[in-house]
Amino acid sequence: MHCRRFIPPPLTRREMLLACANGFGAVALAALWSEDGLAAPHPGPFAPKEPHFSPRARNVIFLFMDGGPSQVDTFDPKPRLAREHGQPIKLKVPPTQFNNVGTVMQSPWAFRQYGESGIPVSDLFPHVAQCVDELAVVRSMTSNFSEHTSANYFLHSGSGQQGRPSMGAWAAYGLGSECHELPGFVVLDSGMIPPGGLDCFGSGFLPAAYQGSLLRRGAEPVADLVRSEPAPELQQTKLRLLAQLDSRLQHRHGPDDALEAAIANYELACRMQTAVPELADLSRETLATRRLYGLDDPATEVFGSQCLLARRLVERGVRFVELLCPKVPGDRWDQHSNLKEGHAHNARAVDRPIAGLLTDLKARGLLSQTLVVWAGEFGRTPMAQGSDGRDHNPFGFSIWLAGGGIKGGTIYGATDEYGYFAIENKATIHDLHATMLHLLGIDHTRLVFRFGGRDMRLTDVHGEVLEAIIA
Repeated sequence: MHCRRFIPPPLTRREMLLACANGFGAVALAALWSEDGLAAPHPGPFAPKEPHFSPRARNVIFLFMDGGPSQVDTFDPKPRLAREHGQPIKLKVPPTQFNNVGTVMQSPWAFRQYGESGIPVSDLFPHVAQCVDELAVVRSMTSNFSEHTSANYFLHSGSGQQGRPSMGAWAAYGLGSECHELPGFVVLDSGMIPPGGLDCFGSGFLPAAYQGSLLRRGAEPVADLVRSEPAPELQQTKLRLLAQLDSRLQHRHGPDDALEAAIANYELACRMQTAVPELADLSRETLATRRLYGLDDPATEVFGSQCLLARRLVERGVRFVELLCPKVPGDRWDQHSNLKEGHAHNARAVDRPIAGLLTDLKARGLLSQTLVVWAGEFGRTPMAQGSDGRDHNPFGFSIWLAGGGIKGGTIYGATDEYGYFAIENKATIHDLHATMLHLLGIDHTRLVFRFGGRDMRLTDVHGEVLEAIIA
């Protein structure tokens, strides 16, 4: 029982400073609903931060081609494969993922030169080929891992181990966001979460606010988005009560980073209740725009919708947007057999939407400030696995970048005559990350976070900016 005569001692100077310094989150939550129902902008984890130098790009759209597209069937033609089709490969090769080394296998698709640059693109991508003068094709990318999960972690976080911050989390941590109503790092789920799961988009040792927020397809992109209360007044009352409870807890226990993060999440979730439904309403777009992205074709509608959402997100100032591959007949870009049909299904699902995205960004003046990156976790072998598939190949594969300060119509690096090993201007995943951060105005050696007794960074102790592909 409480003694009614008990008089609490006055606050000490230290207690007063703690209470004042750590109560702003609760104050912000209490004021979350103003007269128009939205909180006024205030500093938080996504408040815009100054870059290290003048940036070329303000946002990133990462088109993740889960499974590993074949470089020799997309952007790196190798005539030798046709000449030696069906023969044993005349090259010493390391053990493959499944150690099933078949004979040389030619590409089922023809390559043609496009644009003023004359960059060759296979018939898998007839629409992206029309945008080739915007692309910098890196043919000499390498990875340290040949297994999907580790390679996915490596591509996303610069480490093959689970639990490191994703590049999207690093970008949001380093620069904040220019959007008050949405997270700084958004992942658009087209139907398949890649091997490695949601940890591919995690914040690791960075504050939890920077992890990727997954927006799913359908009527409810975010769980519990719709208010359960019958009237806004009831929600306001609950928020005020929550603010009071949080304030008392902070007063009693002092600084609490977890509590401050929770308050920030409440605030963001409240704003998203209004912002996300408006964002996801693609009916606001013109018929011509929806057709440009392929929303009129069932084969391209899923990824086309996500590409259109990506454009709407960067328009609103979201810093980093990642798109995941849609479900197609067969499998993602991981054809250990039936390469022709599997790659054809995957390419058809993404080709027209990606070309629509590049075209739309350019028409709206957004491509110059938006870095678009197309990449899988590794490539594929030039010899067959079985009779009609290709195994994993991390030793030399192709990716491309566009917009955001990239020198379009560029080919960087080269693989050998079979397309197996990078032999010219070898590029690493750390180099890719360093280049992406550089275009955002960040020196990758200076973007650090103290953890475990050392200054951690996305590129670890590696990484060189690929200056040759920067305009």
